[in-house]
Amino acid sequence: MVKVTTGGDRRQDVPLWAIGGQGLFVKEVQAAVLEGRADAAVHSAKDLPSVSSPGLRLAAIARRGDPRDAMVGRRLADLDAGAMVATGSVRRRAQLAWLRPDLVFTNLRGNIATRLERVPEGGAVVVAVAALERLGRRAQAAEVLAPATMLPQVGQGAVAVECRADDQLTAGLLTAVDDPPTATAVTAERAFLARLPGGCDLPVGALARMDGDEVAMEALLASADGRVVLRRRARGGDPSAVGGGLADALLGGGRPLLEYRLPAAGR
Repeated sequence: MVKVTTGGDRRQDVPLWAIGGQGLFVKEVQAAVLEGRADAAVHSAKDLPSVSSPGLRLAAIARRGDPRDAMVGRRLADLDAGAMVATGSVRRRAQLAWLRPDLVFTNLRGNIATRLERVPEGGAVVVAVAALERLGRRAQAAEVLAPATMLPQVGQGAVAVECRADDQLTAGLLTAVDDPPTATAVTAERAFLARLPGGCDLPVGALARMDGDEVAMEALLASADGRVVLRRRARGGDPSAVGGGLADALLGGGRPLLEYRLPAAGR
């Protein structure tokens, strides 16, 4: 095991959207593989940029855990007007602001244990259910949010593994942990993200699943303040076409939403 500290781990005093969040949690891990210090790079699939890095291949996506988000502290319906919700995600913030424009938001960074210690009084923090489960802390969720309420981030709940593009031996070994239904679904979600400009400062969400031989997918594009939320669904046999087509459909009416960004202050 090769332990790596990433830029996203080090810079916890600044919101992700203020420092260009895409790739902040993977670059140093990828470098360890490219430099030969490790054979495989393991990522949260939601942290992985939608375009593969030169010299690397996405060799496996493990079976997906629960892709949903959870409220820790209070349930959404139990939050009083003006209650504080802590989250470092513009996606979560936009969707919650759409549902509850009376809430107040503050930025929150750090690992899951740190976030769970910082639940605002009378408020809540929002975290991934898969993260709680992997740490044995699922019971701390006050509410698990259905995708109809909170659409997850692209790849949420899945673990992605990269190796060097020319490393056939490692790529072959990694097929043992690859889950084809998950890989197909995440491929559709990543195709959606790849068609959109922006990174972690863009409020987007997507969730795909296999329905027989087809990919069924829902995607979201929102304004950063949550005043406008657009959602579309699609299905088909080609995951890249489904994901890319949903991006085009949302951009057809939602391109002006790309112009608004949250301030660096994070509140």
